[in-house]
Amino acid sequence: MSNYASTADQAGTIIAKNGPSWSAISPEYVARMRLQNRFNTGLDVARYTAKIMREDMAAYDKDSGQYTQSLGCWHGFIGQQKLIAIKKHHGSTKRRYLYLSGWMIAALRSDFGPLPDQSMHEKTSVSSLIEELYTFLRQADARELGGLFRDLDAARSAKDSAKEKDLLSRIDNFQTHVVPIIADIDAGFGNAEATYLLAKQMIEAGACCIQIENQVSDEKQCGHQDGKVTVPHEDFLAKIRAVRYAFLELGVDDGIIVARTDSLGAGLTKQIAYTCEPGDLGDQYNSFLDCEEVTPATMKNGDVIINRGGKLLRPKRLPSNLFQFRSGSGEDRCVLDCITSLQNGADLLWIETEKPHIGQIKGMVDRIRAVVPNAKLVYNNSPSFNWTLNFRQQVFDAWSKDGKNVSAYDRAKLMSADYDASELAKEADRRIQTFQHDASRDAGIFHHLITLPTYHTAALSTDNLAKGYFGEEGMLAYVAGVQRKEIREGIACVKHQNMSGSDIGDDHKEYFAGEAALKAGGKHNTMNQF
Repeated sequence: MSNYASTADQAGTIIAKNGPSWSAISPEYVARMRLQNRFNTGLDVARYTAKIMREDMAAYDKDSGQYTQSLGCWHGFIGQQKLIAIKKHHGSTKRRYLYLSGWMIAALRSDFGPLPDQSMHEKTSVSSLIEELYTFLRQADARELGGLFRDLDAARSAKDSAKEKDLLSRIDNFQTHVVPIIADIDAGFGNAEATYLLAKQMIEAGACCIQIENQVSDEKQCGHQDGKVTVPHEDFLAKIRAVRYAFLELGVDDGIIVARTDSLGAGLTKQIAYTCEPGDLGDQYNSFLDCEEVTPATMKNGDVIINRGGKLLRPKRLPSNLFQFRSGSGEDRCVLDCITSLQNGADLLWIETEKPHIGQIKGMVDRIRAVVPNAKLVYNNSPSFNWTLNFRQQVFDAWSKDGKNVSAYDRAKLMSADYDASELAKEADRRIQTFQHDASRDAGIFHHLITLPTYHTAALSTDNLAKGYFGEEGMLAYVAGVQRKEIREGIACVKHQNMSGSDIGDDHKEYFAGEAALKAGGKHNTMNQF
């Protein structure tokens, strides 16, 4: 990336070539505008972020402590504020991404109103949100750099050369808010061609990483609900290939595909897989079907019969016309899903589980890594889990196994606040705190995400404000609960005019009109109170 001085010099050369009619154009202002908009297209973003993610994957392979994290987003502003907060509190965006949740798009972004996570929302809203997120992240760049440019002008006016040098260094070493987004394409919203077309839209909007699941597209369910129906492997692999073709067609050669398996909690399939010979992939898929042996005499009208090893078998078929897998086969199906996905073009895995349990995840990952040694997971640290109860029960069970006296605890009621100060609760909280580190070290998890964090934080903060504002606290509920905290904690949004781009607009007015510019940020702007 060109630095400030060289970018201004390049602009100056162009301006000089065009003679006196361009003399009012400032090379430095051109340089500022260029540096504030480093990504001209979504494909620029996708190529830049894919490189970051590939480097992070390689770093994790060398050191499992170098895992990555993200939080789910349903609006560009939410994603922007996360990155502003990350830079503020941690100084760097390294190994910190954003997650685009199909669940939140369905619940919060559909023209139909709130919908369950069943791929009923407009599929183009996925690519629209990716574009929106990167628009807000690029605006965060422009806002922060704009502040540095203003400080640079002030330092020059004060003839403070040391301050000027420091600011130029900060401008030249500026870290963008643009980070990788792991984008949820659900089950592909149709056949492989539909998946390819939507993947292209998502990549053109900036996605470097697309997550796709092995459910039937028109029967899709949330990963933490019942009634999930999976597809035969060849159907899923066709969609993985469709996404890879989309990346390669658009020149994002190192785009990342996350293959998600819902087989652990999915007991149904819509299709019996096509098979040519014993032991092939279709035969392996069918081997998990819940079947009973039949003879021609015991066959019934409408039966579907398969031949396996010379035996006639009738798969269990439900009134929904779906076929049922054998109970207890979920882990074996997950392992097969993961191995075949990695062997056919996927880069990362996602195993949707029913609880956050490192031992359970590790057991499957160890089996996968016996075949594909560098297998890595993206893991959903889901709000659908009751983390408090799960981990308190895990500690209870571990202590019981070790012979420790747990008679003071009722395992079924461990969620109770009565236990909050107990040693068991403290140990559970310690395990929750270290879960991501421990799971990355022991269970191959490269990326940890929370799918729906801001869905819940928005609801919680709104509840607190509504309770006080419409109650006895009145305006104090907002002032004490929101604004005073914003001021004291240095939350950028307390200057909401600045956050919305008012100062950027003032800068442009000055570029375009000089002293004649009518600016909003004068002495009568109430934002100056902050």
